[in-house]
Amino acid sequence: MLAMRAERIRVLIADDHEIVRRGVHALLDLDPALEVVGDAADGTQAVRLAHRLRPDVVLMDLSMPELDGIEATQVISRELPDTRVLVLTSMPEDVSVSGAVRAGAIGYLLKETGAGELRQAIKSAAAGQVQLSPRAAATLIREVISPERPDGLSRREVDVLRLLARGLANKELARELGIAEKTVKTHVSSILGKLGLQSRTQAALYARRVGVTPLDVVGPNRS
Repeated sequence: MLAMRAERIRVLIADDHEIVRRGVHALLDLDPALEVVGDAADGTQAVRLAHRLRPDVVLMDLSMPELDGIEATQVISRELPDTRVLVLTSMPEDVSVSGAVRAGAIGYLLKETGAGELRQAIKSAAAGQVQLSPRAAATLIREVISPERPDGLSRREVDVLRLLARGLANKELARELGIAEKTVKTHVSSILGKLGLQSRTQAALYARRVGVTPLDVVGPNRS
C-alpha cells in the first residue's frame, strides 16, 4: 500500500476560484494514480506551497491575484526544476500562451478540456512530455523564433530532438536510443543552448516548425 502511494503523481492546484479548485480536485480524485496534495488561491500561495509540498505537477491558472500565473510559473520553474507546471486556464489569448511557455510551463490547456484528457495530460506532464491544446500549439508554432534549419546539431542531437517532440520523457528517450538518461539530459541542454530555446516545449514546437516532426504529435492525446 505504501509503495502504491509513493508512485502516485502529486498535484498542486492553483486557481483563484474555490469552485474550480474543488471541481478539479474531485475530478483528479477519481484517478488512483493522482494525489492532490494542496491548493492555492493566488500565485504567491502557489509558490509557497510548491516549495513546501514539492509536487510533481502544479496545475496553474493564469489570472490570479497577488502574483499572476505566468509570474508564479516563472518562479516555480526556476527554483523547483523537478516540478512541472501545466497551465489550465480559460485564457486562449496568444500573449498568454507564449508568456506561459517562456516562463517555463510544460503545457497549456484550456478549461474546456475533458476530465479524462486532463488527467492524462497531468500524467504526461509529470513524465516530462509536452502538453498543448490544439489552439495553443497553433499559436506557438507561429511565434517560435529560431533558425529555419537545425544547423549546428549533431546527428544524435537531431535524433533526441525528434523523440523529444514526440513526447518521450528522458527515461523513455534513453531506452529508445540505447544511451544513459544522464546523456539524454546533456543532449537536451545542448539542443536548447544551440537553438537559443528555453524549454522542452519550445524545442518540440521548433521541431514541428522545421519539419522534424508533425504537429499532431505535439499535444495531449486526443484519441
